[in-house]
Amino acid sequence: MSGPVLALDAPPAEKPLKNFVTSVEKDGSITFRLYAPSAKAVSVGLGSRDPIAMQRGDDGTWNAKTEALKPDLYEYYFNIDGFRSIDTGTNAPKPQRQVNTSLILVPGSILDIRNVPHGDLRLVTLHSNALESERQMYVYTPPGYTDASEPLPVLYLYHGFGDTVGSWVAQGRAPQMLDNLLAEKKIEPMIVVIPDTETDVPIAIAENFPAADRRANFYPANAEAADRELIDDLIPYMKTHYRVRNEADSRAVAGLSQGGYQALVSGLTHLDTFGWVATFSGVSTTTVPNKTVDAVLNEPEKINKALRNFTVTVGSKDQVVGKDVAGLKAALDEKKINHEYHEYPDLQHEMDVWRPSLAAFLEKVFRK
Repeated sequence: MSGPVLALDAPPAEKPLKNFVTSVEKDGSITFRLYAPSAKAVSVGLGSRDPIAMQRGDDGTWNAKTEALKPDLYEYYFNIDGFRSIDTGTNAPKPQRQVNTSLILVPGSILDIRNVPHGDLRLVTLHSNALESERQMYVYTPPGYTDASEPLPVLYLYHGFGDTVGSWVAQGRAPQMLDNLLAEKKIEPMIVVIPDTETDVPIAIAENFPAADRRANFYPANAEAADRELIDDLIPYMKTHYRVRNEADSRAVAGLSQGGYQALVSGLTHLDTFGWVATFSGVSTTTVPNKTVDAVLNEPEKINKALRNFTVTVGSKDQVVGKDVAGLKAALDEKKINHEYHEYPDLQHEMDVWRPSLAAFLEKVFRK
């Protein structure tokens, strides 16, 4: 029989644990707490703000309190003597391939779990013939869906670079937004499929590429593999296992950042398959060429006839894909390709662009 495992720097047992962990206050402010009595300096990084210095208390707990914040889901991390750490006092790490950030919800928005009818979220494991591997995806079905339901349209929703198949679920809060928008009758009932954007095929394993080489080598190879998986495996799986409509007008593809590139590649490559395409702060062929997409962009009448909606969004201060989105928009304007463009003022490459982008797209997609 093994004995108890003693944690290093465990908080004193005579005080409630709430004295040592991060919490959201009634006014919407956040009190960050970290028990680290041996640390010399601690700060907290909250979203894109400048780091906030934390003060050490006599009990070894470091503290910092924000002003009242608007309802939202926030990202943060601790800098402990130069080491970046998640908040080990909470249970909400950001879904990432290399986890270094935590999440905290200030309630009061569409991201909340409300007292409304709830859809079902299922983690599906399937064999991908295209990738020759076992793959996972989330499938959201709306409240009341059964195997006897009327067939529904399907949105395929891709996450960004460095994240995981759980990103749109835990960080994007897509299930909560879908439930709440459906309850408000702002969107059509739909099934949403959330695949893993990263294929991990031998020639496209993200960790094998320096950052400087991603656009030249990683993104093109991964996008080609993900497109094959989508067309050869995911869409056929949904046809077989769910009550779905099969016409292009009832199928959409969207994504953020790298997932926005995936939506662009798959959506424009298969105009006979998708009637709706959305790229949120997406990488584009401006920096990651794709011969098929570039060829289709030279057929504006074909795109305008096939797509019911083509949405492009970006934060006005996005330094990650600003060039990509500007190049895509210029091409769409020049070739007179119908599209909706929205720029979020003063925002960067962040979820405060992508969640509202998704909500706005959901309110348009599959409308008669």
